[in-house]
Amino acid sequence: MNTQTRGKIITRSVGVMLTFLMVLASILSFSTVQAAPAQSISRGNTTEKVVALTFDDGADGTNINTILQILSTHNVTATFFLTGSGANHHPQAIRNISNQGHQLGNHSYSHPYFTQISAAETVSQLQRAEDTIRQITGRSTKPIFRPPYGAYNSTVLQRVGDAGYPYSIMWTIDTIDWTGNSSSDIVSRVMNRIVPGAIVLMHTGAGASGTPGALPTMITRLKNAGYRFVTINQLLNINAGTQTYTVQSGDTLYAIALRYDTTVQRLVELNNIANPNLIRAGQVLIISGSGGTTPPPPTGSTTYTVKAGDTLSAIAARYNTTVSRIAAANDITNVNLIRVGQVLTIPGTGGTTPPPPPSSTTTYTVKAGDTLSAIAARYNTTVSRIAAANDITNVNLIRVGQVLTIPGNGGTTPPPPPSSTTTYTVKAGDTLSAIAARYDTTVQQIA
Repeated sequence: MNTQTRGKIITRSVGVMLTFLMVLASILSFSTVQAAPAQSISRGNTTEKVVALTFDDGADGTNINTILQILSTHNVTATFFLTGSGANHHPQAIRNISNQGHQLGNHSYSHPYFTQISAAETVSQLQRAEDTIRQITGRSTKPIFRPPYGAYNSTVLQRVGDAGYPYSIMWTIDTIDWTGNSSSDIVSRVMNRIVPGAIVLMHTGAGASGTPGALPTMITRLKNAGYRFVTINQLLNINAGTQTYTVQSGDTLYAIALRYDTTVQRLVELNNIANPNLIRAGQVLIISGSGGTTPPPPTGSTTYTVKAGDTLSAIAARYNTTVSRIAAANDITNVNLIRVGQVLTIPGTGGTTPPPPPSSTTTYTVKAGDTLSAIAARYNTTVSRIAAANDITNVNLIRVGQVLTIPGNGGTTPPPPPSSTTTYTVKAGDTLSAIAARYDTTVQQIA
């Protein structure tokens, strides 16, 4: 074989290898998951006389403080969809909105047509707006978004859902106040179209000159008609104050639920996930809606120095506490970021390690494909108790042949499932944990 031929073969081989690596990288960027698209909502699903007043804030925010004064006078809480550029232009007005307890939503950074921008620009618009508003107010705009100009399609909804906004909020009544129509016209448009669960669209800018004058009459007449004012979260029964997590390669909903002391079913409901086995690396999940606060840690505590490979979930399991309590005790804002050598306060232990497992125990030898969650379900115990009993620092790492102590069940299996049953045909990609979550039961009961 001559040198030229050898060179061609090498070049071709390198090209094939590069192509293979690119395909592999594409595959590995997915954690076997697909987020559900955002839901487009134009009215609350209720027969109760409730109405959500919403205001879009753009470049100038001229009427914000006047609107806030009127809402305060009439004891009305509303929802404001904010742009990042507007927030940068009038940050104090944005703080005033937040300080008065109104709900915040994402309206993009610079108000482009989302139907005309790329996926990358969609993410950038949402994230820049979120970062700007969070920096000014300390609050998140998630989980609600309103598309600029009301322009959306199925692609936009998918991208927005992927970015952690499961609700794309439209409107029931457009006051068209941005045209500069009169206060009386705005009031008439609302009162002639009002229905239970209505979402009313208004604006804060100078162009909406009739809105401040319309609000007092509109609010009074709606109250006289028996209507109560709610935020979008209240209208949709979404808890305020959300925490989010960005899916990493290899993540599963169960592992994320364990890390955040929640359940797979709760994550499925919060994020409108159609298939619990399909989440994607980079997907932003809403973790909780508890108001963004955690209870204060108890006075008794100990300390722990973070070691290589540690995670907060593993540390929490070792000390029989929760990730949220450790995060609160150490003022941790991102539970995925801890550093080697960091000294953590472990709340509620009084300086002692957790008690040993009950004397009644059994052992189990790990087999190929096993996970701690499956083993815990089989023996009617918890992952954290198995981790504590075996000094496991990373609950995602167990090895075939490893002998585990199973605490607290005396070697017995759980009782059989109740007689009332249904049937389910397993589909490609299903797992017992996902099926159990879907039917509000346990893996052990199915097994």
